[in-house]
Amino acid sequence: MSAPLPIKFRELLQLPSVGLSEFTFGNVTLSSEKFICTREAQGGKPHVNIVDLSNGSVQRMPAPADSAIMNPDSRILALKAGNQLQVFHLEEKRKVKEHTMDEAVRFWCWISGNTIAMVTDTAVFHWSLEGSFPPAKIFDRRPNLAGTQLISYRTDHAQKWCVLIGIKQQDGRVVGQMQLYSVDRKISQELEGSAAAFTLYQVPGAERPSTLFSFVVRSATAAKLYVLEVGGDGSSGFQKRAVEFQFPREAAGDFPVRMETARKFGTIFLVTKFGFLYVFDLLSGKTIFMNRIGQHTVFASCYHQSADGLLGINAAGQVLSISMDENTVVPYIANQLGDVELALSIASRNNLPGAEDLVQQQFGQALAAGDVAKAARVAATSPNGILRNSGTIQRFKSMPAQPGQAPPLLQYFSIIIDSSKLNELESLELARPVLQQGKGQLLEKWLQEDKLSPTEELGDFVRQHDLKLALSMYHKAEVKHKVIACLAEMQEYDKIVAYAKKVGYQADWAYLLQNVVAANPQGAVGFAQMLLGAAEGPMVDVNMVIDCFMQRNLVAETTSILLDLLKENKPEQGELQTRLLEINLVHKPAVADAIIEKYGLSHYDKDRIAQICEKVGLAQRALQLYTRIEDAKRVMLNTHAIQLDFLVDYFQKLSAEDAIDCMRELLRSNRQQNMQICVKIAQRYSEKWGTKGLIELFESFSAYDGIFYFLSQLVATSEDADVIFKYIEAACKTGNFQEVERIVRESNHYDPPRVKEFLKEAKLADQVPLIIVCDRFDFIEDLTRYLYKNNMSRYIEIYVTQVNSAQTPAVIGALLDLDCNEDYIRNLVKAVGGACPIDDLVAQVEKRNRLKLLFGYLEDRLKEGNQEAATHNAMCKIYIDMNKDPESVLLNNPFYDSRVVGAYCENRDPHLAFVAYKRGQCDDELLAVTNKNGLFRSQARYLVERRDPALFAKVLDEENQHRRSVIDQVVQTALPESQDPDDVSATVKAFMAANLPNELIELLEKIVLEKSGFSGNRNLQNLLILTAIKADPSRVMNYITRLENFDGLDIANIALDAELFEEAFVVFKKFELHTEAIDVLLNHMKNIERAYEFAERVREPAVFRLLGRAQLNASMVKEAIDSFIKAESHEFYEEVIEAANREGTFEDLVRYLRMCRLKFKESKIETELAWALAKTHALSDLDDLVSGPNSADILAVGDRCFTDGLYEAAKLLFNNISNFARLATTLVKLEDFAGGVDAARKANSTRTWKEVAFACVEAAEFRLAQICGLHIVIHADELEQVVDFYEARGHTEELLALIENGLNLERAHVGMFTELAVLYSKYKPQKLMEHIKLFYNRMNIPKVLRACEKGQQWPELTFLYIHYDEYDNAALVMIKHPVDAWDHSLFKDVIVKVANLEIYYKAIEFYLECQPLKLNDLLMVLAQRIDHTRTVNLVRKLGHLAAIKAYLLSVQEANILAVNVAVNEQYIEEEDFTNLRTSIDSYSNIDTLALARTLEKHDLIEFRRIAAYLYKENGRADQSIALSKADCLWKDAIETAACSKKAGPCEELLRFFTENGRKDCFAACLYTCYDYIRPDVVLELAWRNDMMDFAMPYLVQMLKESSEKLKALDERVFPKQEEGEEMMGGGGPPPMMTGAPPPMMTGPGGMMPGGPPGMMMTGPAGFAPPGQAPGMMMTGPAAFARQNQGGNAFGSF
Repeated sequence: MSAPLPIKFRELLQLPSVGLSEFTFGNVTLSSEKFICTREAQGGKPHVNIVDLSNGSVQRMPAPADSAIMNPDSRILALKAGNQLQVFHLEEKRKVKEHTMDEAVRFWCWISGNTIAMVTDTAVFHWSLEGSFPPAKIFDRRPNLAGTQLISYRTDHAQKWCVLIGIKQQDGRVVGQMQLYSVDRKISQELEGSAAAFTLYQVPGAERPSTLFSFVVRSATAAKLYVLEVGGDGSSGFQKRAVEFQFPREAAGDFPVRMETARKFGTIFLVTKFGFLYVFDLLSGKTIFMNRIGQHTVFASCYHQSADGLLGINAAGQVLSISMDENTVVPYIANQLGDVELALSIASRNNLPGAEDLVQQQFGQALAAGDVAKAARVAATSPNGILRNSGTIQRFKSMPAQPGQAPPLLQYFSIIIDSSKLNELESLELARPVLQQGKGQLLEKWLQEDKLSPTEELGDFVRQHDLKLALSMYHKAEVKHKVIACLAEMQEYDKIVAYAKKVGYQADWAYLLQNVVAANPQGAVGFAQMLLGAAEGPMVDVNMVIDCFMQRNLVAETTSILLDLLKENKPEQGELQTRLLEINLVHKPAVADAIIEKYGLSHYDKDRIAQICEKVGLAQRALQLYTRIEDAKRVMLNTHAIQLDFLVDYFQKLSAEDAIDCMRELLRSNRQQNMQICVKIAQRYSEKWGTKGLIELFESFSAYDGIFYFLSQLVATSEDADVIFKYIEAACKTGNFQEVERIVRESNHYDPPRVKEFLKEAKLADQVPLIIVCDRFDFIEDLTRYLYKNNMSRYIEIYVTQVNSAQTPAVIGALLDLDCNEDYIRNLVKAVGGACPIDDLVAQVEKRNRLKLLFGYLEDRLKEGNQEAATHNAMCKIYIDMNKDPESVLLNNPFYDSRVVGAYCENRDPHLAFVAYKRGQCDDELLAVTNKNGLFRSQARYLVERRDPALFAKVLDEENQHRRSVIDQVVQTALPESQDPDDVSATVKAFMAANLPNELIELLEKIVLEKSGFSGNRNLQNLLILTAIKADPSRVMNYITRLENFDGLDIANIALDAELFEEAFVVFKKFELHTEAIDVLLNHMKNIERAYEFAERVREPAVFRLLGRAQLNASMVKEAIDSFIKAESHEFYEEVIEAANREGTFEDLVRYLRMCRLKFKESKIETELAWALAKTHALSDLDDLVSGPNSADILAVGDRCFTDGLYEAAKLLFNNISNFARLATTLVKLEDFAGGVDAARKANSTRTWKEVAFACVEAAEFRLAQICGLHIVIHADELEQVVDFYEARGHTEELLALIENGLNLERAHVGMFTELAVLYSKYKPQKLMEHIKLFYNRMNIPKVLRACEKGQQWPELTFLYIHYDEYDNAALVMIKHPVDAWDHSLFKDVIVKVANLEIYYKAIEFYLECQPLKLNDLLMVLAQRIDHTRTVNLVRKLGHLAAIKAYLLSVQEANILAVNVAVNEQYIEEEDFTNLRTSIDSYSNIDTLALARTLEKHDLIEFRRIAAYLYKENGRADQSIALSKADCLWKDAIETAACSKKAGPCEELLRFFTENGRKDCFAACLYTCYDYIRPDVVLELAWRNDMMDFAMPYLVQMLKESSEKLKALDERVFPKQEEGEEMMGGGGPPPMMTGAPPPMMTGPGGMMPGGPPGMMMTGPAGFAPPGQAPGMMMTGPAAFARQNQGGNAFGSF
């Protein structure tokens, strides 16, 4: 049997099995072991497929990208379409980043979870997903990579080193080129090689990992592996490796394609183009393994982290995992390669099995040679520490130290510490000498560096020297109780609880706390707080903690603990809060008060605490805590002991009724002292309780001063009129008149009439408050009347001159109503002067018809230079009333308000109103007064002069009933009078805007047609014609003929828009615009005949060109061509060509194109001329054309001729341009097949060969068809079509001959071999097997598989599956079709290679059904691969367990339950109790009770005995003993009773023996069960059943042991006294008689009295086996001797 391979080779997935089909380097990408990304077309649209390797699921999404790569860590997809790059997060469904490159990206890949590398033709870029930065350029490409296909780009873990790899053909082989770049040094190096990798690996003995760069160079003759360190400082000690290795001879053209490094194992995996796998050791470069792993190239790979190997995809879509087999690699290297050094190195570095014997041998050799250092190194680095044990330590201890060297043991420890870590035994052994020398700091250093393995034993030893270091030992060793003990001993209480929580340790916290309180009360506080404040709940009872501290009167400490515990103020803590306050109120009341104040406790018993507070004099706190209002009233009277602010705040929680009652009690008890308190309370809570009750409270005690002070804080913000009135009333009664004046001036919320009446009734000495109220609330008349009637005129003057001059008009009005003296009024007005508002004053006086009273006052104002409009308005009104040249005043006075004065004049003189309104441009008022009074002429003149479009629009609105009158005045008077062009322009625009075309025409005719200054105005003429076009088209022709100075082109175009085509044509003719004129005839009047006549009359080329275009559009092709020829116009040659082709007028087209060819050189003209000549069959002219200089597209013409069936013309054209491909097709159409083949040979085009070949097949020219076919089938893309074509026409023999001949061609490809196999499967199956055996490695096996399966060629199908490495399917085919496909030897070879474990069990079922005699042979092969339990269950279900007995015995050593049960069942069925007992003893994994229940009913006693044995082993002594008793197996019963180690079964068995008279068994049971039988039971049974002689040895032994125990107890309780005291009979107990030999007990003949014959006690000093009383010897048939307690020595029963 071949040795196991050192690698694990697994197929993780077959991509075709998940619906994928295209597997090439450009379509499939692999960035990590998580995802595979593929691209393929689905339904004619490009899709991207993402395969999740964790579950084999496929996510498909449409994406028009030419490359897609998947992030190695997460579901982030990067897409590339041209130069545009986009990155998407698939789970979050968002675009992460996008960028457009300036040049094409030739290769890209992920180099980390957030960085993409991109390679262009010139440089390499890195694009980070972080931030919004564009790709960053890393380095420029070197020339050595020019012309290569880029296959890989790699970086090290820090992206400080990069390598770019490409391949190319050179000298007939593939050569790899690499560019190695250092980011830090910014330099590149050109290397040869096609596969490389970076590895972060820690070299043995190095302090930190190194970056190793490995690559392979494949030359023409050999290959070499290079491994070197990059970027390091040389401290690792790694030496560059350059190791040659050989490629197989049959792989001369092979070259490396992928390389990955096992980062943990330290091996290099190299895969080649031809499917060879090389495994190298990273450190030495030696080859560990080489073999071919498949026929298909692994074109994509990555590091397989979970397996520490290579994950790759081959061209067949297999996802392969290759890694090292830890169990076989070391034996393989040592045994197969014979490299012991490499085996030891790999085993030591990776702790691998398989090198134990080698290590032991090497260690022994080093010791034998006296090389202590080497022996120490071997032991220290032994795999899995097999030599790191006590034996090795003792061997080093026993070795003497060499002169000048450290002791061997210390050398051994030193080597281990330098490279790894000491185990527990080594750590303890090293600690002893180190601590003895006082170098504990070394242990601490090693412990911090994790060089020791701490244990409890090591901690105990260290604790004797260093408590802190011992604590560290215990902590790392997780000896929890000793960690806590050390922390307590070090008084680090704060760390105890944290540690216990962290490690989950439960300690006796109460006991520990008591000890800490006694030792360190201050430290105990923090400890207690941690215990009580544990997150998972208190670790001790809080009352116990309080009692523990208060027992020592530690009030402050208790308070600190409780405050920390109660800081969350939970309802369930009410009892603790009460206790905390009681403790402090009794001992420290101030502290208790501070606690209540600061800590916010709220769940204690408030009444209880309030009572205590009142007793200790804390009245304020008692008031705060009392809940009954009666208690509060009582405590509240102690205002001297309560802070004012607190008392005020206290009332916040009272109802209004209780609060007023309390305030009443305060005022009643001491009005003067408590007034201020009540005022503050009232001010604070007036909004809450309302002011009415509070005011009534103060009024009940006549406390107006209280009301004043109370309301003084409210009046500024209050909006209650009653409150403000009460305040004013209180202020008046308390003499605070200034406050009254302030309130009435500033407040807006009192009742003015009420306050006014109160102030009038109050008869205040100063009337200022009353004046303010009346002034603010417009009680001017009342104020004036009150002051005038009460002879207080002085206050009237004060009011109008000092308080409010603006109210002078109202005061004057009131005085006029009171018939006050006019002189007083004039003087009063004069005193006010300019401060008096003129408008109101005039209104007041005018209302009373006393306006002239103010004439003098107003004149004074004018003399002062007053320019106020109101003053001038009043003077204008007086002048109008006095009729003193009012129009002059209105025209000359610039200061009056036109609108006001105009309104005043309307009823007096409308003309004056018009003058005033015109002066002020009061348009609306002016229109109203002129319309009302019929002043339309004035209105028309105003409109023309005003030139306001909005005003014109209002007047010309059709809703205006006076519009006609105004228009007449404008046309007849206003506009003719005007000589200003702007007036005319504005008026015309207004008429146009008002949509009055008829009126506008009337206006314009008057201006333009009649002699005036505007008759020749171009704009007005244009406007007149345009208006006529719009309003009255019938006048247009008249205007066109009469007028000369207008814009003809514009007018004509507007006439066209208005569909006045004749008028437009006349205008164009009048202005000699011939092209525009004919355009009207053609495009608007649609009269081609009239246009033709017009063109013939004017004879202009441009006119003919337009005419020709119109004729062309009207499908008058011949006429159009004539017109174009007259115009000599070639511009529309494309339309002419199209129309001529459509109408078939090729003769006319020839004439036109020949004219065009003379005027203009254009390829299309000559092309169409050639086509026209071909259509007219003018082949000679065509030949002349194409033979001479020309720019025609002859190929296109030829194609058109070919399509149109003009094969002769096409032949002429194709031959002219030597287009042999098209010529061949044409000749075939002309049935010249030989000429077609000859032309196809010259064309040498696949398409041409195909067309000619198909034509020859259709014509049954198979010889010529085969000549063509051989040139087609060598192209894989065309082969399938050829096959389909032949098959569709039934020419299978010719098809087979064609492909068979094609196989001999040099360019024969996979598709040919594949298609021939498929055809053999269909038409000649007898040739199929021979064909696939010869050429299976050159076929597309999946396609042939489908054909064989369809054709039911099972042997061939099996053969192909095996050679395609699809062993699962091969096995299934042989199982399903055994008659045709199955072969036992072949099946065994295949079955061990299948990946689907279910096939194993299908094979077992198959063999059971078809080949049962060979089943064991199969199972032996599968023994290492199948689930034995499942196998047994399967065979059991089928009822054939006996058929696999050999297999069961071979695998029973694995001790599997199902196997053991099956084997035991076979033994039972065969009645083989010996092997059954051996099986039970050897293999314990069985259901012993179930087996026992089965066996206890067996007919054979030996099987029942085994059942009893099983019951005994399961602790069911009663059942076991019962079985043994039933079968009279007394020895088994006694042994079972002794094994139970219980008194019950043993004593029950004794009773059974006594009841059945079995004295011998009784004695044997006493001996065997000595330790478990009570003496009283033995004595009773022996005495009652006359078996005392048989019980006597037991009793003697029992008495001896009891005496020895009593003696030992006596010596511990009563120590020995001095010898003299003992002899004098001092107070000690009497000496025990020990040490003397016991008396001999003999009867006649040495017999024991009453004993059975043969039992006697002899010997001078007595003899007995060890443990038996001296002087006793037992002999006889039933003799037995006790050797050890619980031991057995049986005779025969």
